[in-house]
Amino acid sequence: MHINILAGGPTELLPNLKEYLGEDELWVGVDRGVYTLINMNITPKIGFGDFDSVSNEEYRVIEKHVKAMRRYKPEKNETDMELALNWAIKQNPDLIRIFGASGGRLDHFLANVQLLTKPLLENNHVKIFLIDNQNILSLKGPGSYKMRKRADKKYVSFVPLTLNVKGLTLEGFKYPLNDCHITIGSTLCISNELISDNGTFSFSEGILLVIRSTD
Repeated sequence: MHINILAGGPTELLPNLKEYLGEDELWVGVDRGVYTLINMNITPKIGFGDFDSVSNEEYRVIEKHVKAMRRYKPEKNETDMELALNWAIKQNPDLIRIFGASGGRLDHFLANVQLLTKPLLENNHVKIFLIDNQNILSLKGPGSYKMRKRADKKYVSFVPLTLNVKGLTLEGFKYPLNDCHITIGSTLCISNELISDNGTFSFSEGILLVIRSTD
């Protein structure tokens, strides 16, 4: 099972969500993202949020289409996205995709990126991707990973999310590395490219933000 979560970010930054429809795809709406899904003729299984970003008329439309709703007061300890992601992780899916979580307010975007650490910190192996029309973001813990070349996502960047990332090795890339130590704030691994159909990256310590992008 795949769980797709749509938040209330700018709709112009969304990829084509129709590419993510199928029997194994379960949709979740977050705040205004619920209303956006309904307008795209995608009915979410469940909706989360305080819904302070929709009008009363829009919320009536939401209630009409979505049977399972979890509405919260604006004064709470978690963001709407965190509440939705916590629920999604508990469903034990094979992967989770998050849309509508970039662009707009930077505080929400940075918080959403940090939410990707949840499976790593909880020793849960579910894969989570944050996706917009230009980027695919994921977080990786120590280990070795294969990466396939994509014509639509030419650039690959590796950004330290912890103070240190140790033993970073890149093979099959335009700018290879061997057992390199990088620290938070380093731009050494920005805008790399795969030169082979497949490449690998590995490291022994830290957390890496992996970003695949197109101009």
